[in-house]
Amino acid sequence: MENQERNAETTATKPAYIMVQMKVDSLEELNQRYAQFAIPILMKHGGQMIAGTPAPNVKEGDWNGNWAAVLQFPSMEAAEGWYNSEEYQPYKNLRISELQSEAGRVVIIPGM
Repeated sequence: MENQERNAETTATKPAYIMVQMKVDSLEELNQRYAQFAIPILMKHGGQMIAGTPAPNVKEGDWNGNWAAVLQFPSMEAAEGWYNSEEYQPYKNLRISELQSEAGRVVIIPGM
């Protein structure tokens, strides 16, 4: 029982990362209509953007995006909380429906 509690405690305190790949029509429009609003919501959930670039150094596989980012959260729960939060939904829908010219990729990965 004690071991299970310790494992649950350790899992809850591990960081989580969201990796994003997207292709947008305009990086300027992405910033003006999305990022300046989405980032403060991300920060409310304990997240931060730790990396972002329009030109990642691709080593393997295909890359057709023009924006890549890595977001860090204190836990999986915080990452899921931000991604599914009511206040983020309008910006997520805007990104998906209007700003991206192709389907993007968003993955949440637990830290080690």
